[in-house]
Amino acid sequence: MASVLRLVFSRSPAYAIAAAAISAALALPLLVVSEYIFLEPYAVAHLPPGTELGFSLILALSALSGLVASVNIYRIRELGGRPRRMGGGMAGSVIGAAAGACSCGPIGFAVISTFGAAGATASAFLTNYEIPIRLAAIGVLCAAYAAAARSLRAECRI
Repeated sequence: MASVLRLVFSRSPAYAIAAAAISAALALPLLVVSEYIFLEPYAVAHLPPGTELGFSLILALSALSGLVASVNIYRIRELGGRPRRMGGGMAGSVIGAAAGACSCGPIGFAVISTFGAAGATASAFLTNYEIPIRLAAIGVLCAAYAAAARSLRAECRI
């Protein structure tokens, strides 16, 4: 697995920059919506006791999303139209973002008020199962990375 990372990130710094940008683009909104970062009246971060697991899962989800996306970008650019199939990296990113964004703060209240009882049920479900959903999304991203790494090893002969 490390040889794939060396292959992808040694070719061009653009892949590392893309991974960092994708990670930040996913982490910052999720941290704001999850109320770990506050922007009004001034920017401040706050990590309440007992929420360390949720915070670390958001960071892991964001980092893995950036990694999987940059590896898949490398596959597409280097192998052209030849990759046989792409991993589920996008699915893992969407699942993890939905688990983090829909269950807390103002977005949860918007869902409840827009969809009524169905929105309240969905918001309660996401609030109760937020951690397992994020863990499942991380599992999907790990599987997507493993599939991409296997594909690169087979197609690029690392």
